[in-house]
Amino acid sequence: MTQDEMKQAVAKAAIEHVVKGTIIGIGTGSTANFFIDELATIKHQIDGTVASSEASAERLRGHGIEVMDLNSVSEISVYIDGADESNKHLHLIKGGGGALTREKIVAAVSKKFVCIADESKLVDIMGTFPLPVEVIPMARSYVAREIAKLGGQPVLREGFTTDNGNVILDVHNLEIMEPVKLEETLNHITGVVTNGLFAIRPADVLLLGTPDGVKTIT
Repeated sequence: MTQDEMKQAVAKAAIEHVVKGTIIGIGTGSTANFFIDELATIKHQIDGTVASSEASAERLRGHGIEVMDLNSVSEISVYIDGADESNKHLHLIKGGGGALTREKIVAAVSKKFVCIADESKLVDIMGTFPLPVEVIPMARSYVAREIAKLGGQPVLREGFTTDNGNVILDVHNLEIMEPVKLEETLNHITGVVTNGLFAIRPADVLLLGTPDGVKTIT
């Protein structure tokens, strides 16, 4: 199976986690796009969606799926999104597409978080994929210096602005042994909006696409 075929397989498997008659949280990225396309086949069974990015909202609307403002929603039954890395504890690195803050907000509101990924995303120690950190623009240099003190090498994502009007620092050379602790430490740096570690609120289920089919890790 190709990587895209594995992504498509987990997207189809994730449909089983959709709760009929409720509002569904939708993530961002290539794997999430496969899920949006699958969701379109059962769109009459849900009450609507909340999207974690403008790009996902546009794709959902293109399928005729209602996209709702999170402020008008009290509860999301399930949030379905991909990841850039995951460990066996379902701690994740997300934000390769730059939507990490909105993804983290939607995940926080959701009763259940289902992560969908191909097998290449499962690692023993996270950090090979550069960790995205969303930063208020005026704090960029200060935050970069503070991150360097932690042993990371922050690189500005050139020519990129988040949906929130901020910039992204991609942090290289991290070996993330304590994801929860690092997530907290980074979020306490003044000027950081949030970072791409999803460890304080990890995924509840990981659907992993493999050449032998979809594996479920809980």
